[in-house]
Amino acid sequence: MQFRDRKEAGRELAEQLRVRQEKGVLPHPVVLALPRGGVAVAQEVARALEAPLDVLVVRKIGAPFHEEFGVGALAGDGPPLFDEQTLYRLGLSEADLAPVVERERTELRRREERYRQGRPAPRLRDRTAVVVDDGVATGSTARVALRAVRDQGPERLVLAVPVCAPEAAEELRRMVDEFVCLHQPRLFSAVGEWYEDFGQLTDADVLEALRGAEGAR
Repeated sequence: MQFRDRKEAGRELAEQLRVRQEKGVLPHPVVLALPRGGVAVAQEVARALEAPLDVLVVRKIGAPFHEEFGVGALAGDGPPLFDEQTLYRLGLSEADLAPVVERERTELRRREERYRQGRPAPRLRDRTAVVVDDGVATGSTARVALRAVRDQGPERLVLAVPVCAPEAAEELRRMVDEFVCLHQPRLFSAVGEWYEDFGQLTDADVLEALRGAEGAR
């Protein structure tokens, strides 16, 4: 199974969620996209659910010697969430990563300010928070995102993704009230391999999606 692009994946995911909404299990939904890639998927979900769309900015913490190799993640003002086994294998401590964490937190705040442009973050208490991304590989960013959302006291917490590695799915399912995933391929190396078009989105793309969702409400 391969999606043409993120919009197609979003429409298929939205259909699954709309059925659940009609059954009354997604009361008062708010859709939270993990930018940048998750925004294009979440835009279709928000449209189908007729729900507000906002962003949940999460930053990966990369190893000092290889920034693309994730060893943890952070969201909001909460503490970073590290993969302790990976740190042990690499011979790293949390103190070693302090400069990386500070740099990523600065970038996280920059993106939040740019994307929200003065709008406050949505209130999640007594709402159904639907966290959406374009896919999950290791699950590190998804875990810290879900922790940040759970701390805000939503009535229900849902994680919705088009594709997810089976190993990550097992742990993530325990963190949410409902886990909606279209595809869990047995052989999984990267999210992008499940899309024909997996081009990188820009800040401008995110802002356009958010403006479009705001105008649709």
